[in-house]
Amino acid sequence: MTQRSKIDTDGGGTGAGTRAVEPPVVHHPAGLTSAEVAERVARGEVNDVPLRSSRSTADIVRGNVFTRFNAIIGVLWVIMLIVAPIQDSLFGFVIVANTGIGIVQELRAKKTLDGLAVIGEAKPTVRRDGRAAELSTSEIVLGDLIELGPGDKVVVDGVVAEADSLEIDESLLTGEADPVVKKPGDRMMSGSFVVAGGGAFTATKVGREAYAAQLAEEASRFTLVHSELRNGISTILKYVTWMMVPTAIGLVISQLVVKGDDFKDAVARTVGGIVPMIPEGLVLLTSVAFAVGVIRLGRKQCLVQELPAIEGLARVDVVCLDKTGTLTEGGMDVTELRPLNGSDESYVRKVLGALGESDPRPNASLQAIIDAYPDTVEWRCTESLPFSSARKYSGAAFSEGDGENSTWLLGAPDVLLPADDAALTDIDHLNQQGLRVLLLARTAHELDSPDVATDTRPTALVVLEQRLRPDAGDTLAYFAEQNVATKIISGDNAVSVGAVAGKLDMPGAANTVDARTLPTEREEMAKVLDDNAVFGRVTPQQKRDMVAALQSHGHTVAMTGDGVNDVLALKDADIGVSMGSGSEATRAVAQIVLLNNSFATLPSVVAEGRRVIGNITRVATLFLTKTVYSVLLAVLVVCSQVEYPFLPRHLTLLSTLTIGVPAFFLALAPNKERARPHFVRRVMRYAIPGGVIAAAATFTTYLIARHHYSGEGALEAETSAATLTLFLVSLWVLAIVARPYTLWRLTLVATMAGAFLLVLVVPWLQHFFALKLVGVTMPWTAVAIAAVAALLLELAWRWVDRRFPA
Repeated sequence: MTQRSKIDTDGGGTGAGTRAVEPPVVHHPAGLTSAEVAERVARGEVNDVPLRSSRSTADIVRGNVFTRFNAIIGVLWVIMLIVAPIQDSLFGFVIVANTGIGIVQELRAKKTLDGLAVIGEAKPTVRRDGRAAELSTSEIVLGDLIELGPGDKVVVDGVVAEADSLEIDESLLTGEADPVVKKPGDRMMSGSFVVAGGGAFTATKVGREAYAAQLAEEASRFTLVHSELRNGISTILKYVTWMMVPTAIGLVISQLVVKGDDFKDAVARTVGGIVPMIPEGLVLLTSVAFAVGVIRLGRKQCLVQELPAIEGLARVDVVCLDKTGTLTEGGMDVTELRPLNGSDESYVRKVLGALGESDPRPNASLQAIIDAYPDTVEWRCTESLPFSSARKYSGAAFSEGDGENSTWLLGAPDVLLPADDAALTDIDHLNQQGLRVLLLARTAHELDSPDVATDTRPTALVVLEQRLRPDAGDTLAYFAEQNVATKIISGDNAVSVGAVAGKLDMPGAANTVDARTLPTEREEMAKVLDDNAVFGRVTPQQKRDMVAALQSHGHTVAMTGDGVNDVLALKDADIGVSMGSGSEATRAVAQIVLLNNSFATLPSVVAEGRRVIGNITRVATLFLTKTVYSVLLAVLVVCSQVEYPFLPRHLTLLSTLTIGVPAFFLALAPNKERARPHFVRRVMRYAIPGGVIAAAATFTTYLIARHHYSGEGALEAETSAATLTLFLVSLWVLAIVARPYTLWRLTLVATMAGAFLLVLVVPWLQHFFALKLVGVTMPWTAVAIAAVAALLLELAWRWVDRRFPA
């Protein structure tokens, strides 16, 4: 049987481009020969665009080493290595260690991403030596003949050689949503994709010369895309820098000019005041937390194409699901064939077999028909109309071999039948059972006629049963428990979609909405969407409009899908989630690709995002409390015209025990808290009172100690007392941040306290860190002041919770 006889294979045409310097394109229906391919490879005419799933190793090293704060700390480190003992330069080694951890973690994430990107890479079908085979995009050469079908992405620039109702969506390139009909000779642009029909095109530009490659060269570079977490941290760091510069200048003047102390000691204490103002580890730990999240999800066959997408999905409060391929598996089974109007069942079976044979790229419904009714007759297909999600039907015209010609349509009954047709009642009953029904109808019109679907003669109903994903019900239940609203948005019959949702015990499944009745005004549509959960007969443009309507009501929307008709909505949603087996177009625009095609992976992504957001919020509170108390201590020292109480070694010890080590564990710990907005406000409302109380308590202890001690070694004793108070207050901040307590969190806090106690009692550690508590009165005074500060911390944070709720 001849398939798609209207396909034009003679090539040529003048529509390939407008540049007169380009040689005419010669199309070879059999494709290039092996010898021709070898010649082009030798000439370098290969599609050698590098796969950019993550930033390069050099970029990772550069990004972690050459930061603003590393530059500041690096200069201070060099100064300290010159003027002070090595123990006052420990903060520099901490930065080296932290930067090294960041590089190693991101390289691990890069390895995971690169490996998954290769797995998820689609392979176009290329015709060579008369045979079609799937090749990697990097193996395509100039002049290759590349076959296309629904959902395929155009990977290089070219000229159409064959076209069978070929419709191309160039919206990713031009912004125009309407598909463009392509004919032989028309120009093809890489980055577009097929929405209907099929064909083939000849590659005229490959590698970096291709249009999409030129765009992708810039667009595919690793960028920190919109993320409230990252943006919030950047805002905080900007304000910290503004505070740090004048405070540091005042501290330098105070210690070097006003006091006239020993130069080296003055420099050491000045640096000791500047270093803790810098929350250098905050950015690092955020990157590490994201990178670890990518690795964990990668092990579950989830490709995160943009790191902050993990955070984005955790903030989502509405998930829009496409039923087919998301809640149901790709396969379907024919359960019943019902001839209509006295049609002969054996003849209907022949028609269905011929229809299946007429489409070389059948969708799931047609594949089920092909499996049930294999083609056994010598009918000749004279014209075919591929299925389109916009029109909801496909068709073919046949020469039946006995002089008879017939034209058939196969598609949605409620589209092909008039609204008052009696058969629709039976169809509704079937849909209510969760069954899918297609109508086979004969038409008297030509397939290219705009009236092809009018005045059709219903011939048979084909009843299909979809296979439910075994994990879909549990996943829907998870979202319901997490107060994330789910909306099923499907192109199928609304009643049928509702029945599927009902089988999965989805809330709101009983109330289904036919999208053809939806209001077009955005505000009205948003109200309907808020009140209902299941929508059928949704067009691709409506999916896009529905996402926009939900966003207009303040919702953060995730869209899942696997078909070409989902692309525009995936692109507009806050987070796009594609199935790995879906079309390349959907994978190209989605931020998250589920390579195992399992909708059940989504809860893992949400949980990973919540872990990152919740833990970084905890960690940020620790870092910024230190920044606040460091700035305030410096201001108090400048105003009081006294020596700065700490050397860098003291604050390195405090930062390591109360922030550095605990933050690393807290940033990677399990955390199931719901993601909440206003990151900066939530962190600063704790960090500011915490830092103020810590600074006030520490400076009070220092001033009392200055009056208590005198003579040789007084400054070291004063510093030790102030350090004890600051450590105890900082430890209490850590104890509050670590709540709710678990065994490992209590152990973490206790271990940090034990480590500081060890420094106080071991002689060589006392000497190394210049810490020695003198007498009894002052140390216990320091403890008492810290206890009062801890009480004030508890009262202040509880007041903040009531006065400024998150």
